[in-house]
Amino acid sequence: MAPKSRSYQISATPVTVLGHLLFIAVTTLVLLWLLKFREGLAFESANKSKIFNLHPFLMVVGFILMAGEAIMAYKAFPDRRDMKVQRAVHLTLQTIALGCGIFGIVVIFKFQDESNKPDMYTLHSWLGMSAICLFGLQYLLGFFSYVFPGAESYSRAAYQPWHTFGGLVIFLLAIGTAEMGLLHKFLLLELFRGQEALIVNFIGLLLFLFAVAVGLTVALPRYY
Repeated sequence: MAPKSRSYQISATPVTVLGHLLFIAVTTLVLLWLLKFREGLAFESANKSKIFNLHPFLMVVGFILMAGEAIMAYKAFPDRRDMKVQRAVHLTLQTIALGCGIFGIVVIFKFQDESNKPDMYTLHSWLGMSAICLFGLQYLLGFFSYVFPGAESYSRAAYQPWHTFGGLVIFLLAIGTAEMGLLHKFLLLELFRGQEALIVNFIGLLLFLFAVAVGLTVALPRYY
């Protein structure tokens, strides 16, 4: 029997390149939006908007984009012989993402408290807190399954599909939460026209495309 043709199949490697380009594009637009149109970033400031601006920066760039890059780490390299390097890159990026996510939550609580606004009153905040908590749980389970020296090899193999599935679900939850936050800010600021409205809309669109790229990276095979 003749081997099946792979002419219709796509390698994951070029999709990861697209994901990296989207990472750069989203980061650039977020910085442009916050620095040019929203008065900049600060953890301590009399201008409370600067404190708030740290939240979307940390959650979009530090948490979501870094988590997406961590997911793509295993398919970003054409050679998978050295899994230790890929695992180290994955763990490092996930650690950065978790740290930024936790700091982003601290920042938004600080902003709400200093602005005398109630906490956790929107669906965006509920989903965001859920995403961070689930990400932290996923991080701990992954650490003790793949990094901790006492883990059994058969346990790692059995947990692997659930780790992959859970990571992707949490990542998509974070994407949806970010899109909801952008829409909330869009309506709150009444950004119905102008350059700022275009930038916010493009951030949302490119975040969706980044999620597609990450999902395809997980689904597609890698050819050598």
